[in-house]
Amino acid sequence: MLSTPQNRKSFRTSLGLVLATFLAWPGASSAHFQELIPDRDILDEDTGNRVELAMRFTHPMAGGPLMDMAAPVRFGVVSPAGREDLGNALERVEEDGKATYRARYRVKQPGDYVFYLQPAAYWEPAEGVMIVHYTKVVVDGFGAEEGWDAEVGLPVEIEPLVRPYGLWTGNLFRGIVKKAGQPVPFAEIEVEWRNDGSVTAPADPYVTQVIKADANGVFSYAMPHAGWWGFAALLEGDEPMKNPAGEDVSVEQGALIWVQARDMK
Repeated sequence: MLSTPQNRKSFRTSLGLVLATFLAWPGASSAHFQELIPDRDILDEDTGNRVELAMRFTHPMAGGPLMDMAAPVRFGVVSPAGREDLGNALERVEEDGKATYRARYRVKQPGDYVFYLQPAAYWEPAEGVMIVHYTKVVVDGFGAEEGWDAEVGLPVEIEPLVRPYGLWTGNLFRGIVKKAGQPVPFAEIEVEWRNDGSVTAPADPYVTQVIKADANGVFSYAMPHAGWWGFAALLEGDEPMKNPAGEDVSVEQGALIWVQARDMK
């Protein structure tokens, strides 16, 4: 086709519509992350033996928006006492007109408590996929510091190679991405900081950090700011799922772990 002023104008108009549509999508410049955030990750005599966990599906670095959560499929904990189903502890909480969940738990003995969540699959029409983020976080109970690397046995999971609590800002966090219990070579991991409103990203690439695991599925990342950091290895599911229209679509399986860094003071 010959390039004419009319053709060029039509191209610019079409391109502008595409870009406008893309930028209008929720999360166009930030990633979906399933949050599983405890109100404290280390319990001691001063804090007591109770922990509250908040579950939201959102864009953490962008500060939102929240996505509506259906009732989780599984919620539980692996602890010194074994595996415990905590589904009955879930409480639905509405925030900004969206469903989120929370749960309270009482630590019964010293040890590390690996909380895990399998949310209901979320349909993301902008990406044409169902999203399931298998998420976990570790809480230390009374200084035992044992069991933090226990695997839950989720379909996709991150095994921490660094104790995932008691971390200073700037510490290097390392983990292994696994699927069906086996390392995933060269897996891609998205990393986001849970923004408290104090930081504005200077450009879109700063919102979601992207790293790759090595040939053994091992990744590392130095956390540059205090707060909660989410590490999400995004893998393709083996089987399609039905979207709300009843169509077979791909599944994004996320292996996600949350860790907290603190400033030295």
